[in-house]
Amino acid sequence: MSKRIVVDPITRIEGHLRVEVVVDDNNVVTEAYSSATLWRGLEQILKGRDPRDAGFFTQRICGVCTFSHYKAGIMAVEDALGIKPPLNAILTRTLMNNALFLHDHPVHFYQLHALDFVDIVSALSADPRRAADEAFKYAEVPYACGADHLLGVKKRVAEFAGKGNLGPFANGYWGHKTYHLTPEQNLIALSHYLECLRIQRTVAQLMAIFGGKQPHPQSLTVGGVTCVMDLLSPARLGEYLVKFQEAADFVNRAYYPDLVMAGKAYVGEASVVGDVGTPNLLTNREFQLDSNNWLFDSGIILGGDISKAYDVDESKITEEATRSWYKNNAALHPYDGQTEPNYTGFKDAQTVDGNGNLTSTKVIDENGKYSWIKSPRYDGKPMQVGPLSNIAVNYVKGNERVVKVVDQFLKDTGLPITAVLSTLGRTACRMIEAKVIADNGLIAFNNLVNNLKVDQTTCATYTIDKNKEYKGRFIGHVPRGTLSHWVRIKNGVIDNYQAVVPSTWNASPKDAAGNRGSYEECLIGTKIADLSKPLEIIRKIHSYDPCIACAVHVMDTNGNELSTHKVAIDSVAC
Repeated sequence: MSKRIVVDPITRIEGHLRVEVVVDDNNVVTEAYSSATLWRGLEQILKGRDPRDAGFFTQRICGVCTFSHYKAGIMAVEDALGIKPPLNAILTRTLMNNALFLHDHPVHFYQLHALDFVDIVSALSADPRRAADEAFKYAEVPYACGADHLLGVKKRVAEFAGKGNLGPFANGYWGHKTYHLTPEQNLIALSHYLECLRIQRTVAQLMAIFGGKQPHPQSLTVGGVTCVMDLLSPARLGEYLVKFQEAADFVNRAYYPDLVMAGKAYVGEASVVGDVGTPNLLTNREFQLDSNNWLFDSGIILGGDISKAYDVDESKITEEATRSWYKNNAALHPYDGQTEPNYTGFKDAQTVDGNGNLTSTKVIDENGKYSWIKSPRYDGKPMQVGPLSNIAVNYVKGNERVVKVVDQFLKDTGLPITAVLSTLGRTACRMIEAKVIADNGLIAFNNLVNNLKVDQTTCATYTIDKNKEYKGRFIGHVPRGTLSHWVRIKNGVIDNYQAVVPSTWNASPKDAAGNRGSYEECLIGTKIADLSKPLEIIRKIHSYDPCIACAVHVMDTNGNELSTHKVAIDSVAC
């Protein structure tokens, strides 16, 4: 007899996400549904606005990747108006992008995803001296792993446990049979978890040097940047250099070694290998280093064939809403996209509670609409976006900076290149992407310093003809994958605006042809060890770094209540 497990809400993500799976008598997932349960209305709010304000509105899509949407909104309008910003502005945006990625990736791993691999309670039985010796297996100079430091970490967490409260580590599935790190390895990762809390402050300051503040920086403008005095200040440039180096040091001496350690420990864990999800991979170029070169290139891999990458054809991108809570189901190009809500709700059903008993609850309508996220498709195919796609495509295309890090990681872990196509691979590729940026991010910095010596231009001039219609887009790679913003301008104001974000690609529901999005696809075939503790589901979904707020932002221009939500706690949930 099949059973349905409802995990709602998925925690340790940005936004509101519900996952339902159907399992057979052997606890193997046979069907999966990914449902975003709150709505984004920001695209309607932009209509009728001055296009120069687009970036300031779109950065409010999310409180995590604010710079990504800010830059996308600015650059989509620049593309529409035919504006080419000065090189100083382009390189400054790259430096701010460095800060975003070096903040986002480590924080995602340690604060959100690492606890799917690291058993905190196990760390309390570790021998700090043995753990200190263990750390040297993965790093030449380990980060915050001296025996005295590790003893202090162990005591701090033990104090939580002694009070009957693990604080930020409460409510975990500690002791789950799919954890594979030793107590000493868990203690190493726990130390880095705490260090990342400190480092993230430094990297937030790194963004604020040229952005003015973080989150929601304010120095980008259509045509360039406004942080002129900071760019001309040797002290501010020096501050950027020092803070960047501090962040890069953490990536190289903590983040990289921890993923080598995890890669070796989890290579035999069935729930994190051989589960690529959607095998079609999409990425776009990002991090301009000088007038003509980028750190990462664009491309597509089809069917998981990592022997060849294809060029991206933007005309083949569509979004449909067959299974999404919107009125128009048609597969439309984003320039012509529509976002009119049509909420049909959930239905009554029986699910399994934490004690294995049947209980009444609400579930999605398998034959109808069940998510506020649309279904983006490329030439009719579901695509996976994110660091896995970015690293795989650039490796296949022979990007030397990427190949160098990937080959070293494969050598250090003993993993084959095919291991990239998995949950373990998604997690490792996010780290690899951070390391490539840490190793090469100062190329743009040095080029900016040299260019400022001969040219101090930071903004291009332009005009907007109210009698002319424009259309333009930004498409690039952000921490969670391919992001695109599409704008039409008419009578001097925004006529239509659509944002197709990474979590829309990955978390999309089924399309008209029944094709699953990558979240849903990666869960099929998963065997769950304990239905009351579905760690396998959480671990897989976390590997995508979900940002549901980006995909479905809630807002009503009249201040009306859109809906009321009550989380069902009688279902199996994390």
